[in-house]
Amino acid sequence: MRAFIDFWHGLRVMPSAWLLMLQLLILVLSAVTNHSQSFRALLWLLGAAVLLIIAKVIRQTPVFTILGLSFVGCAMIFSVLILMGADNPVIQIIAHLFEALAYFCAAFGLLRYMFSDRYLTMDELFAAGAVFTLLAWGFAFLYSVCQLIDPQSFANPAQPDMQSWLDLLFLSFSLQSATGLSDIMPISASARVLAMLQMFCGVMYLALVVSRLIALNYVGHLPEERHKDKPAEQEKAE
Repeated sequence: MRAFIDFWHGLRVMPSAWLLMLQLLILVLSAVTNHSQSFRALLWLLGAAVLLIIAKVIRQTPVFTILGLSFVGCAMIFSVLILMGADNPVIQIIAHLFEALAYFCAAFGLLRYMFSDRYLTMDELFAAGAVFTLLAWGFAFLYSVCQLIDPQSFANPAQPDMQSWLDLLFLSFSLQSATGLSDIMPISASARVLAMLQMFCGVMYLALVVSRLIALNYVGHLPEERHKDKPAEQEKAE
């Protein structure tokens, strides 16, 4: 009972940390080539936990709450249908669209949260990492939608057919971090437009978010520095 209370308190105080931790855990588990029903259920449960934390983040940040929670609710409903075996491409497209919208909505909320504060806190450091992963996941869902609509959207010498989820996520991280390590090439017009938008978001993330964190860290140390410099200024005045 005590462990549950501590867990809930940490979730309430720093939801960004739990969000980032769960996403990284899903990323690690995605490398396991296990396609059993129990393993899929485990990944679904972790993904559902991410969506629930996203709902909590949306409620705590200045975002349109009803709209954001609607995205989360619809994503949960359609992901349940997929888990139950629904392989209709239309259902998968709708599910991934709602998941992408939920992730982007949470990323926007965390950005508003970071830019509304004047001092750097531990949760804002986790929020900066969570924003990066939320954007990467959101674009990966959009790439999946693009691939479901046009199976020839991406070219990969190692995988001539439709790309796996891990491949699309790897492409998303490569484009957003500007490392260019992915061997997947977007070839359709829609895939290339999405790739360009993500490149822009990656550059703006570095330009705005990282510089904002540096500025908050500088502002947080200003009172202490002024306090140290005050005696020297008084001595000069005397």
